[in-house]
Amino acid sequence: MKLKTLALAPVLCLALAFPALAEKIPLNDISRYLNNLKTAKADFTQVNADGSISTGVVYIQRPQRVRFEYKGDNTLVMASAGNVAVFDGKTRGEPQQYPLSKTPLSLILAPNVDLSRARMVTAHTEQKNTTVVTAQDPQHPEYGNIQMVFTANPTQLRQWVVTDDTGKRTTVILGDMQTGVSIPASAFAIQNEIARRK
Repeated sequence: MKLKTLALAPVLCLALAFPALAEKIPLNDISRYLNNLKTAKADFTQVNADGSISTGVVYIQRPQRVRFEYKGDNTLVMASAGNVAVFDGKTRGEPQQYPLSKTPLSLILAPNVDLSRARMVTAHTEQKNTTVVTAQDPQHPEYGNIQMVFTANPTQLRQWVVTDDTGKRTTVILGDMQTGVSIPASAFAIQNEIARRK
C-alpha cells in the first residue's frame, strides 16, 4: 500500500520549544484526548518514504473521516464510510481505494480509541520532552503501525509516523491545530469528488 497515498519515515525532531523535564503522558489521558478530538484542521508537512516532501492542509472529523489537501497539485486523500480514496493530481482516472481498517491511521480515527487494549501499544516512551506512542491493530499487526508524538499541558498531537504493510514509513508533521472547527460533510464525500473530476 502506497502511503503518499494515505498521506499518512523516521521521526523528525520537532522545531518547537517545550518545557524541560516533561513527564510521559499516561495512555488513558491520550485515549481521552483522541476521543474528545471531534473536528480539527492543521497545516502539515509530509516526509514521504522516498525522502520527498509534500505540504498541505488536513481536516479531521472523528470518527473515521479525514481529508488531506496537497499544495501545488490536485492530489487529494479522503477517508469516509470506511474507505480511503486517493486522487492522483496528475490523472483524471478513478481514485485508488482500499478499506480504512487496513491502514494504521484507522487507530486514531476509530469511534472509541482505547490504547489500553492488549497488544495494541508496542512502545510508550518520553523523548525530548514529548510522549511517543507506537500502536498497531492487535488483531492485524501485519497492517503496520502508527507512531504518534504528543506534547503535554495541554495534550496535543504533533506528528505521526505510519509504517505500512510493506515497511514503508511516512511522517506527517502538524502545524498549529485548530479544534472544534466546522467542516461540511461534502468535504468527505468520495463519490462527489469522483463525479467532480470526470
